[in-house]
Amino acid sequence: MGKPTGFIEYKRENPVKKDPFERTKNWQEFQLLMPEAKLRQQGARCMDCGVPFCQAGTSVPGSADIGCPVYNLIPEWNDLVYRGKWREALDRLHKTNNFPEFTGRVCPAPCEGSCTVAISDDPVTIKSIEYHIVERGFQEGWITANPPKTRTGKKVAVVGSGPAGLAAAAQLNKAGHLVTVFEREDRIGGLLTYGIPDVKLAYHIVDRRVRILEEEGIEFKPNTTVGQDITSEQLESEFDAVILCTGATKPREVEVEGRDLKGIHYAMDFLTANTKSLLNSDHKDGEFISAKDQHVIVIGGGDTGADCITTSVRHGAASITQFDINRQKGADRTTDNPWPLFPYVHQIEDGHKEAFAVYGEDPRAYQLMTTKFVGDEEGNVRELHTIAVETTIGEDGVKVRTPIEGSEKVWKADLVLLAVGFTGPEQELIDQMKLETTKRQTLKADYGKYATNKEGVFAAGDNRRGQSLVVWAIHEGREAARECDRFLMGSSNLP
Repeated sequence: MGKPTGFIEYKRENPVKKDPFERTKNWQEFQLLMPEAKLRQQGARCMDCGVPFCQAGTSVPGSADIGCPVYNLIPEWNDLVYRGKWREALDRLHKTNNFPEFTGRVCPAPCEGSCTVAISDDPVTIKSIEYHIVERGFQEGWITANPPKTRTGKKVAVVGSGPAGLAAAAQLNKAGHLVTVFEREDRIGGLLTYGIPDVKLAYHIVDRRVRILEEEGIEFKPNTTVGQDITSEQLESEFDAVILCTGATKPREVEVEGRDLKGIHYAMDFLTANTKSLLNSDHKDGEFISAKDQHVIVIGGGDTGADCITTSVRHGAASITQFDINRQKGADRTTDNPWPLFPYVHQIEDGHKEAFAVYGEDPRAYQLMTTKFVGDEEGNVRELHTIAVETTIGEDGVKVRTPIEGSEKVWKADLVLLAVGFTGPEQELIDQMKLETTKRQTLKADYGKYATNKEGVFAAGDNRRGQSLVVWAIHEGREAARECDRFLMGSSNLP
């Protein structure tokens, strides 16, 4: 695959992005398209390795992922890009991934961590090549609606229009079923629309694909909460099958003194309100939580926390600090994180680069645990107290946080954003439908089968898996669609 000596001749070239300081002045996407000659060189770096772990798609219990969860045919489309066969590369890409324009923007690219070149050199720019293939497809007019030629007459309801729901709907529609997608928000896209800042995944990119799905025959019903606007009984009686793709949107709490002070918000509430106001009025309606001139503390060191930085910088925050309770990762893999596992190493995300450009320093602070919030006379948060902790793993596998004596510190805080993850799906609809759950409060449905305890009702994505990646949600949506199709028809030709 690629040029036999390409990985020796060419060095990795990362996608070009706008200057971190300049791009904070607007909400536009900042990744730029690379010249075709450069892209073909990057495709040429894909070596003819014996086992392409990049497309393995394996989840290792208690450890990191290996390769691409949707089993993208990465060596094949790398080789096609190297040879200038873009249309064929797009066909290969769409065989396994319904929405490469989403993953090409927001996926952390576990495939690159499992790239064979990465054993001793920088990996192939798989994510960037994927992004360019699909955008070339849209530019050339190759990506158009392709409705099924025949219909089965079977009706399927998909609840939730995030990546899992959209993938399930797209696949079931291809099989000829009549698919209706229910979404409680005013726009389709779920997490893709309101959980990710517009600078990383612009709404018009999501809407572009949704319009194609509509042309293919999928019916979308936004502003519709299943369990309220339509009862679960109606859903089950009017449709031959139901797939629940409602996500894991119940936020994890930070239970410390002063939590009820004003100015402390869940990260997703902050991000959702920001994007909704941006799309509705370019922030003119004031219907969002503003970080302007605020000393912002983001509690949580993950991607959602980085998204809060990205948003706060653009609001014009006075300062931004992101707390990570863990130690700063090293530049190299540790012995318990070997190739081809996803590399747990120190990374500087786009939001961190922007904060550095604006404020002159990396916004992250490590090994910190919040002990108390302190407010003013009007009940607004003004201070955040922390202590440094050392994290160890106990014999039972549970993390133990040990405070470091004398490390107490007080931080200015006008706006605190809680980005410490989620505890599972919301339970109201699950209770209404009398569905069984696991100890983690996720829906009980075996991986690979996706069937709940109620016949004809399936679950896919974060509500079954727990909080995870967009690419895993797409994978589960596709697989759940296959199992649903098999339930309806007795067999399935869906991948």
